[in-house]
Amino acid sequence: MKHIVFYDAQCPFCYYVKKWVQRFDWTASMKWVSAQEVYENGRYPYLEGRPLLEEIHLLTDQGKVLEGFRSIRFILLQLPLFFMPGLILYFPGMKVWGVRLYKWFSSRRYEWFGQYDQPRYD
Repeated sequence: MKHIVFYDAQCPFCYYVKKWVQRFDWTASMKWVSAQEVYENGRYPYLEGRPLLEEIHLLTDQGKVLEGFRSIRFILLQLPLFFMPGLILYFPGMKVWGVRLYKWFSSRRYEWFGQYDQPRYD
C-alpha cells in the first residue's frame, strides 16, 4: 500500500509542490488525492471533521494520519534526495517551530499565490 497525501487542488502553491514531490518520488511511494475529491465522494471517513483545506494531510501505509508540518517532514523522508533535511526536522525543538511556521505560511498561501477557480487534478 502507498502513503496517501491529501492536498488542496485549488491552491497553486500546493499543486506545484505536489508536482515537484512527484518528480522526486522515485519509488512511487505516494498517491495524491485532492481534498476536494475527499469532500465530494466521502471515500475517506477517517478524515471527516479534519481541516483538509487548511493543512496537508497524509495517511501512512500503516494507517496513521498526519497533518501539516508532520506530513511535510514525513514526505521528505520518502524522497531519497531530501532524506537528510527531513531527518533534521525530527531534531528536538523542530516540531514546535515547524508547526508554527507551517500554520503561519498555510494561512497566507491564498493571499500570496491566489486560488484556482476549479481544482487541478492533473
